[in-house]
Amino acid sequence: MNLTPVQFIAIPLFVAFLIPLIGKISKEAVKYIPGLVFLYLAYVAIILFPQALNKPIVEKIAGFNPPFGIVLYFGPLAAFLITLVMVVGFIIWLYSFKFIIREPAEKYYMLFMMLVTGATGILLTGDIFNLFVFFEITAIAAFSLTAFLRDKDGAEAAFKYLLIGSFSSTFFLLAIALIYSNTHTLNMADLAVKMQSVAVTTKLFILILFISGLGIESELFPLNGWAPDAYSQAPTPVAAVFAGIVVKASLYALLRIVFLMFNWNQVFYLLLVLGVITMLIGEMSAMRQHQIKRMLAFSSIGQMGLIVIAFSIATVSSLQAGLFQMVNHALIKPLLFFAAGYLVFHSGSKDISALDGLGKEKPITSFFFAFGALAIMGLPPFSGFWGKLFILMSAGNKHLVFVIILILISGIIEAVYYLRVIIRLYLYKETAKEVRRTPVSGLVAMGILTVLIIILGLYPNAIMGYLKPAANDLLNKAEYIKVVLTQVHL
Repeated sequence: MNLTPVQFIAIPLFVAFLIPLIGKISKEAVKYIPGLVFLYLAYVAIILFPQALNKPIVEKIAGFNPPFGIVLYFGPLAAFLITLVMVVGFIIWLYSFKFIIREPAEKYYMLFMMLVTGATGILLTGDIFNLFVFFEITAIAAFSLTAFLRDKDGAEAAFKYLLIGSFSSTFFLLAIALIYSNTHTLNMADLAVKMQSVAVTTKLFILILFISGLGIESELFPLNGWAPDAYSQAPTPVAAVFAGIVVKASLYALLRIVFLMFNWNQVFYLLLVLGVITMLIGEMSAMRQHQIKRMLAFSSIGQMGLIVIAFSIATVSSLQAGLFQMVNHALIKPLLFFAAGYLVFHSGSKDISALDGLGKEKPITSFFFAFGALAIMGLPPFSGFWGKLFILMSAGNKHLVFVIILILISGIIEAVYYLRVIIRLYLYKETAKEVRRTPVSGLVAMGILTVLIIILGLYPNAIMGYLKPAANDLLNKAEYIKVVLTQVHL
């Protein structure tokens, strides 16, 4: 059997439709299928990764050559991000194994597989309309997962997400309509060439539509109003999916479009401003929260602002730093949500004040939260330290002194609210609580994330060699055009 990037889309989609049928035969078997899928696709990603580093794989669909047909582009950046998605997806599946207890498991895993289908499609497609289609698949699955527990707060959060997401889809589709009316093509490599002849005012309007549409899913301020409620009211593994998969795919889509079609210095200045504002608003809002999951939601927004800052500097080193921090966020934030989910479960309340003394009653789960908090704060030897250091060095190389100061200030704010929780866990007097057992699968999932964070912190160069070609893949517009339009993999 030939291994091909098409499998990253076809297999999760097929499994999503297969799960309800299998559920009628064996509900227990349903729980194992997604894990097997993630393991297999992680294997495919690892096998194809060296090929993508040597020469990007371009798959044409239905036999039509680009720019007329649909293509999938599996370059160093897509290979890296898809590998990350499969690893994080497997860990989230492992955590979910014993977590979903009230609703039928087949519904959850079907939506989970649909979401993975959409996310991998976003990372692979070379056609901008198909980018919209995969974007919609991801969004619909995310809306449904937000309201999965069918409680009032979850339904309200899902409705808000749906309402704001509808604006995202509308802006995105309007931008595509304007692009097609001016260029008569949907292939992204072909668009990169033909957009040069489009009037500047038209291009500017299209850019605003893209940033407005994709900025919503990328959690950019002021377009991120859905995120705090969705993160805090969705089931814990779903919040981890948002942080580890959905937001990463959406940000990739925005960056790919900007670097291919709108490679102006002014655009990167705009992204820099949006990143700084998002970072500061997210961190300051997190410090004001009294509920643990809302605090983590705003913290995630702040982290995405930091990542956007790195990408907006638009150098090879800054893109490497942004990708490194993206990996950090994809590993550390799920760990924090996982631990917080069980701390909330044990305390019976989402309030931070209800966590008093849980460090003694639930030492392992509390340790995982404290570990994740120290890692996201950027303390050595955790991987978060290197991510922030690389971004600060990239900003320093561009003499962005004011940006460096703001990043350091946001780091201090971040340390304040995370240490506040750690102090409550370990130094406050414990209150009488019903101590419940954390499932082994949940502990194993958190343990795997912890080990990965330690390894990445001790050996950051282990992935930096892969991040440089991924960064060049995003920066080198001419190479992308050449590979897609002239070197189709048959």
